[in-house]
Amino acid sequence: MITLRNLTLRRGTRVVLDGASATINPGEKVGLVGRNGAGKSSLFGLLNGELHEDSGDFGMPPQWRMAQVAQEMPETSDPATRFVLEGDTRLLAAQQDVAEAEASGDGDRMALAYMALQDAGAHDAQARAQTLILGLGFGLHELDKPVNSFSGGWRMRLQLARALMCPSDLLLLDEPTNHLDLDALVWLEAWLKRYEGTLIVISHDREFLDAVTDVTLHIHQGRLTRYGGNYSRFEDMRAEQLAQQHQAFARQQEKIAHLQRFIDRFKAKATKAKQAQSRVKALERMEKIGPVLAEAEFDFEFAEPASLPNPMLALRDVDFGYPAPEGSGHPLTIVRQVTRSVQAGQRIGILGANGQGKSTVVKTIAHVLAPLAGQITEGKGLNIGYFAQQELDVLRPDEHPLQHMARLAREAETAGRLQGQATREQDLRNFLGGFQFSGDQVMQPVGSMSGGEKARLVLCMIVWQRPNLLLLDEPTNHLDLATREALSVALNEFEGTVMLVSHDRALLRAVCDEFWLVSRGGIAPFDGDLDDYQRYLLDVARQARESQRAEVRENRETPRGSPLTEQQPVEPALRGAEQRRRDAARRQTQAERLRPLKKELAQVDRDLVALHGEKTELETRLGQPLAPAELAEAGRRLKAVSAQIEALEERWLELGETIEAAAATD
Repeated sequence: MITLRNLTLRRGTRVVLDGASATINPGEKVGLVGRNGAGKSSLFGLLNGELHEDSGDFGMPPQWRMAQVAQEMPETSDPATRFVLEGDTRLLAAQQDVAEAEASGDGDRMALAYMALQDAGAHDAQARAQTLILGLGFGLHELDKPVNSFSGGWRMRLQLARALMCPSDLLLLDEPTNHLDLDALVWLEAWLKRYEGTLIVISHDREFLDAVTDVTLHIHQGRLTRYGGNYSRFEDMRAEQLAQQHQAFARQQEKIAHLQRFIDRFKAKATKAKQAQSRVKALERMEKIGPVLAEAEFDFEFAEPASLPNPMLALRDVDFGYPAPEGSGHPLTIVRQVTRSVQAGQRIGILGANGQGKSTVVKTIAHVLAPLAGQITEGKGLNIGYFAQQELDVLRPDEHPLQHMARLAREAETAGRLQGQATREQDLRNFLGGFQFSGDQVMQPVGSMSGGEKARLVLCMIVWQRPNLLLLDEPTNHLDLATREALSVALNEFEGTVMLVSHDRALLRAVCDEFWLVSRGGIAPFDGDLDDYQRYLLDVARQARESQRAEVRENRETPRGSPLTEQQPVEPALRGAEQRRRDAARRQTQAERLRPLKKELAQVDRDLVALHGEKTELETRLGQPLAPAELAEAGRRLKAVSAQIEALEERWLELGETIEAAAATD
């Protein structure tokens, strides 16, 4: 078990834990909660050895194997499957032992090494790694793509898969849901429920904590308090505890006041001096109960919209996607032929797997992208408030919050959209103060802010504009539980229309009363609630896994470009010296014959990595507002890069098949 007894932990001069004590038993799944800055990540640093206690006792079984998600962005051209496989440290060590045993020529050592390799699960390691990758939302065609060809969020998913691949007795997960969409989140919950080791997770997702954890460890004012149960149970017990403390504090204050009145009245009278003195001592000995101090929670509200057009929007035969470069090529259409209307007061949750087009639909309605076909008719007086998934899509990193608000005011005044908002600098400062930007913070460049601060600034700008249609694309990614709760309350009181993309099921449940499903190039109403959607996702995932297994059985082959191959069966009899010499000569001949082909294959791999990286950058650029000339040039280059990738991938397949055929006939 993990034990902390009267432990003190400092980060610099700041005391993070002060006299903290807690016990975590083997196999427990623990949610570590507390306000931002309370010390959750510091406690993780103690557990993984990055930090050491300043005083007190900390103990953890020395034989426990620990796994956690690396926070740095992986920079490697290794294929995704190989990258995740290398998370299995036990398998890597066993493979190294086999290589050293074969080099030594010691038959006994080779036999033991091969047995250890089998015990490490070499026979199904590749399948386990690919199951993790597919479960976290990757496609079958991406299993062997270079890690560097993926965007940052997808690379962090690979880091998560790599951590899950590692055999462990203790698994530490710090905000594992930040880069996941709802289908990957449902899969991760199911995986963690089956995990047999001890799990400690930091998360701001209430439903994720409820689904996965059975113990809650709360950090508050440097102390640790253990609660049996998930997050919702913790909230109930904590509220009851605070209510009891408040009552006990009130009773004690009454008793103190009574004793003090007696002391003040009789301390000067000789006949009562002894009794007064005894009450003074009783007052000194009394263990004081602290008052329940209300923490400064963040809250806000949306102003009443100036108008509520109905319908807000009318979509007729609309295609959503990215435009073609001028004069050549074809547009990239993601969602087709959508005919729907959005009414005043609707609360629509937009569901769908990653890559199906949820953000593309929202960006088009928000005027970031133009519709590729069809017509979008807006109601008179429509005023859109848009929260982009990437906050910097609507923020300028070199400007401070006050500049953002001043620019909003100028634009609204120029467009004649001022609806009673105050525009003087002091008024704007006061408005920012309501979103916890005060003093020097209003002059802090946005680029130096945390994710949570950027999210609050975007919310501040939206609220100031008094929208009647809110388009929210993953608004909770960087918000803590308290701010998520404030957003949920504000949205429930909002009188306009909400269209919400989110993997936060608690927010979706609280805000939305109907759902649209973006899937297979279209949009349709989803007839059910979030529980039905989770069952739908699990069914789809199961069908996909069965289809993938059938395809692998029919076309079983080792992924090209991955040195970690499936192990061949161990020969029952150990080879003699003569056999080893023959095998060595055969391998040398084969290596010389295949060397030119492997060299070309390696060069093709490097070229594909570079081209996929350029393609990702171009696709990102095309999703941003560009001048017509820049848009045309980016489109032309994207078409050329795509053609090069297609040609190189065909050559890659040819080389791989030639090499495998030569190896098989040897």
